[in-house]
Amino acid sequence: MTSPRFISVDPLFGTFVDTTGAPEQIADGYVWTEGPVWLDGQLFFNDIPNKRMMRWSEATGAQVALENSEFANGNTLDLSGRMVSCEHGGRRVIRRHDPTDPGAVDVIAGHFEGRRLNSPNDVVVCSDGSVWFTDPPYGINSDIEGYPAQSEIGGCYVYCAAPDGTLHAVATDFDKPNGLAFSPDESRLYVADSGAIKGASFPGIDYDLPHHIRVFDVDGLTLSNGRVFAVIAPGVPDGFRVDHEGFVWTSALDGVHCLSPEGALIGKIRLPQQTSNLCFGGTDGQTMFITSSDRVYRVHTTRRDAAHVLAGRKGKQL
Repeated sequence: MTSPRFISVDPLFGTFVDTTGAPEQIADGYVWTEGPVWLDGQLFFNDIPNKRMMRWSEATGAQVALENSEFANGNTLDLSGRMVSCEHGGRRVIRRHDPTDPGAVDVIAGHFEGRRLNSPNDVVVCSDGSVWFTDPPYGINSDIEGYPAQSEIGGCYVYCAAPDGTLHAVATDFDKPNGLAFSPDESRLYVADSGAIKGASFPGIDYDLPHHIRVFDVDGLTLSNGRVFAVIAPGVPDGFRVDHEGFVWTSALDGVHCLSPEGALIGKIRLPQQTSNLCFGGTDGQTMFITSSDRVYRVHTTRRDAAHVLAGRKGKQL
């Protein structure tokens, strides 16, 4: 079934998403939304250029949660249900004890081998408590999403902050590493490379640069056998999630693409703007919230985040 807002490539897609209506816009009026995460019955998300974090609920609508988010981008939850955020401005990954209090934070990572990180972008937490994140230069390239500066690292890496606090560069051959997520059994790590983006406001795309998701085998803190999982077009992959059966839901220029565990396109949720990220949440854990340029949408699904099937994560949305 194909409609103006949904494209089904495989009949499975019609069992994953309610295609009888259009995606519902629940918030608008922002510049560039990112980092959706469901916490305490509310959706939190960042409006990066406006340097603030928002929160939304059915009862109250959208409100400012944090006036100065330091250009925070990706958010997730740790194993205790606390928010973990990537700060472009602070050039660090932090744990928030209270999402509305800018001072109630712990620093998880801010330096690697004595040098400041570029601008951590997206983050995921493993069931052993390790924190994995990407570090492209979008927050230091201009004053749109951070503060202009030279890279002290000299590259754009994927990192793992081990449970003992040590920081490890686990992949160093990306152009612009971006979204990331584990497979349901954590045997694989998916990482987006959005190198084809030209600038923070996406004025154009150079398809000679990477616009794909790579997948790696995971053994402790070691990644191996890196290969291209899927090439994303139109646009580039930004943030994404893996559901409880291993299907990958990724952002793209035209909305959200659903990919099989083998990388085949299953269907699309079409949106009129460049899409940045998504998460599963709501009271049933099956509502998809999508940050898309200056707006936020929701779509009812039969899917749940892969994190829900891992031991020790019941009821938590990562």
